[in-house]
Formats: sequence, structure tokens, C-alpha cells
Amino acid sequence: MKSTERLRMRTQLGYGAGDLYGGGAFFIVSTLYLVFLTDVMGVRPALAGLVVLIARGWDAVSDPVMGMITDRTRTRMGRRRPYFLLGMPFIVLSFVFLWYPAGFAAEWARFSYALVTYLFFSTVITMVMIPYNALASELTLDYGERSRLTAYRLAFSELSTIICALVPLLIIDAAASRAVGYPIMGLIFGLFFALPFLATFLTTSERPDFTARSTPAEWKAFAEPFRNRTFRRFILIFLFSFAAIDIVLAIIVFFVTHYLRIPHLTNLLLGTLLIVQLVLLPLYYALSRRYSKIIALITGAVIWIIAMLSSLFLRPGLPIPVYFVFAALVGSGTGGVIVMAYAIFPDIPDVDELVSGRRREGIFAGVQTFLRKLTGAFAVFLVGQAIDIAGYVSPTESMVNGAAQVVIAEQSQAFITVLRVVFAAVPIVFIFLTILISLRFPLSREVHGKLKAYLAERRANDGKVVDEAYEKELRALLFD
Repeated sequence: MKSTERLRMRTQLGYGAGDLYGGGAFFIVSTLYLVFLTDVMGVRPALAGLVVLIARGWDAVSDPVMGMITDRTRTRMGRRRPYFLLGMPFIVLSFVFLWYPAGFAAEWARFSYALVTYLFFSTVITMVMIPYNALASELTLDYGERSRLTAYRLAFSELSTIICALVPLLIIDAAASRAVGYPIMGLIFGLFFALPFLATFLTTSERPDFTARSTPAEWKAFAEPFRNRTFRRFILIFLFSFAAIDIVLAIIVFFVTHYLRIPHLTNLLLGTLLIVQLVLLPLYYALSRRYSKIIALITGAVIWIIAMLSSLFLRPGLPIPVYFVFAALVGSGTGGVIVMAYAIFPDIPDVDELVSGRRREGIFAGVQTFLRKLTGAFAVFLVGQAIDIAGYVSPTESMVNGAAQVVIAEQSQAFITVLRVVFAAVPIVFIFLTILISLRFPLSREVHGKLKAYLAERRANDGKVVDEAYEKELRALLFD
């Protein structure tokens, strides 16, 4: 496949369909899992946050190992694609078990069940999404086409996230009780996430020249991405932006329910935010094509800061349209940050090839996936600890005319204050840091064009140095 070749539509759609899982599963877990553990499983918020944080210790090993495994896999189907088929049944099973409310009497037993099932879910995410993320760098070598591919991927991710914002609570509320509704929701969405990977498998292909290169299994390779200055800058942009997103998602249900007192509008507000994100994807893609990915990202970040500052003026009892305008403003900012953070990643392994001479997308994807899950864990842990210290009181459930009815508990003023601070101020700090680091990101469109052209020359020369002085110049700019 030539670097200038335009990707076929079926490839862009098929690849994008895989992120129905990545976008949707993370969203459901980010918004509902803490509520599920505290309000349905009966686990204290501090312990609930600990479940996700402990799992990251396992991910610190499993994610980089999976990156190395997929880099070294050699089959007729390629290095990445076999794991899409292998992972499909496990996606369904892990998502059902994750939402099954085990009714153990002892809290330690409920905590243990939650920890084991979350570890299972996290391992399946690792097995499937690391090869998926790594594949993007191989489908095309072109800077602009990678942005286009990411836009299609994020369109599917946003579509999935919209569905996951609107439908799960409808399924849960329609069931006889939440204890029944959650596992039903898990089964339905497990199938929704798993089946598209068949399309991803059938519509994508891998580069034979990349697959043919040997990638030694070295443990030190896990730390090598951090020697890459471009990767270090990228990963800070990625971490800080998604930390802000994950904190908002982890606390928004509590914010809407206990401060704004409009719990019946939670899914509609989330849906509005996500629809705006989806609608603005072409705009941010066009902005990145005309200027750069970093300019598009910073534009979204500035809008997002304005939106979070405006949340300080929200209060209960305002006209309903005001809340929807706020949700739309948040979505118009987060959309640019999300799509550009993902669009930048496929360019990073090119910098590594300049120095190592190898294509190690799997290792980079492993590190990225681990750190992405770490931000989600950090958000859930932070929110869990904050609301536990603030004295969160879980709702109760009683049977009325044969149907379960949830009674929302009255919260203290201290809890409401903590809720508002965590919702607004903490994300603003992370977004501001994202902007500062973005301003110093070295891999611009022009620089990537020079890098791509030089790597093509070097590949044609059997990987040997073509221009030592020029290569040193590129390395000094991007790596050292």
C-alpha cells in the first residue's frame, strides 16, 4: 500500500466500527460503574474507587505485554486482526459479568467480586483494543489520511457513546429492578460491542513489509517509548485531556441528580453533549487539514474551559433549555480535544522508526491503552474518595405496587460544595495543562511530511541511513 493511496471507504467504515466498543464501553463504565457499585452492589464509594485503581496495577503489566505479543504475532491473517475474532465472545462475557450484582452478605465479598470481574473486563479491553489501536498506523502512512481515518473512527465512537448515553438507563429502568436491569443491559451491549469486530476483521488488511520485520521480545522495550520526546509530549496531552473528560463523566450523574435535581434528564443531557461532538467532527477535521491537529485541539480545549467556567453559574430551578445549552457547549469543546488526541497517535510510531528502524505500533499502543485506562481509574478513584469524604448517602430502593422505586437521599451542603468543585475546577486545571503542552508539540504537518519522505527513502535503501546529517537534524527535533 503506497503512502499516498487514499483509503477505501469500506476500510474506513470497517475500521471505525471497531471503536463502537472502545468509545461505548468506556463511556458506560465511566458514567454508571461507580453508581452501580455504590447504589446497587452496596460497596462504599472509597472501596468502589479502589476497585478500578487496583486493576491498573494489572494493566501496567498486561497492556505492554499485549503490545509486545501483537508486534511478534505472525499469522496469515496478520499481527493485529486475529485478536478481533478471538476477542468477540470474551467481550460479551466480560460485560455481562461486570454488571451482575452479586448478592454476597459481606462487603469484602462484594468488593472481591467487583474486582475480579473488572480485571476480566480490563483484560479483554487490552486483548482487543491494543491491536486495534496499533493497526491505525499501518493502514495509511499519510498525515491527512490518518486524520480522515481517525475522524471516521471517532464518528463511530461518538455514535456508540450517544447510544450508550441514552439507552442503558432506559433498559435498567424498564426492568423489574435495577438488580435485574443492569445484567440485561450488560448482555445487550456486550453483543453490540462484539459483533462489529467481524466487519473490522473483514475490511482491513496489514502491510506485509511491516509484518515481515522482526521485533525482538525485550522487556526494556516497554520503557523505550518514554525516551521519545514527541511521545512524551503526546502522552501528557492525551493523559491530561482524558483525565478532564473522565472526571466529568464519573461525577456527572451525581451532579445532575443531587445538585441540579433533574435526574430524569441525565441521559438526555449526555445525549446532547455527544450529538454536538459528533456533528462537529467534520469541522475539527477540516480545521486540522487547513492548519494542524494541534490548532484544532487547542481550539476545542479553549471552548471547553469556557464551558466549565459557565457551570459555576448553573443552579437548580433554571429553565430546562439552559442545561441543554450548557451540555452542547461542553460537547463543542470536548469533541475537538478527543478527535485530535486520537488523530495524533498514529504519527508517533513514525518517529520511533526513525531511531529504531522498526515498526513497533503494538508497544506504543500498549503504553497508550494502559495510560488511557489509568486516567479512567484515576477519575473514578478521585470521585469515589471525594464523595465518600464529603459524606455521600446512597439512595434506597423499595417495592411499590410490585415495582422497585428508587428514593434519592438528601445530601449535605458540604457534599454539594465538593460536587461542584470537582465537576468544574479539576477539569479546568487539566485542560489548561493540555493547552500548555500542546503549544510545545514538535510534530507539525510540515515536519511529519519531511519525516515520512525520509523514511520512505530509507526503506527503499534497505533501512540504511540515506543522509546522516539530515537524520540527525530530524532526531534532534523529534526524539532527543
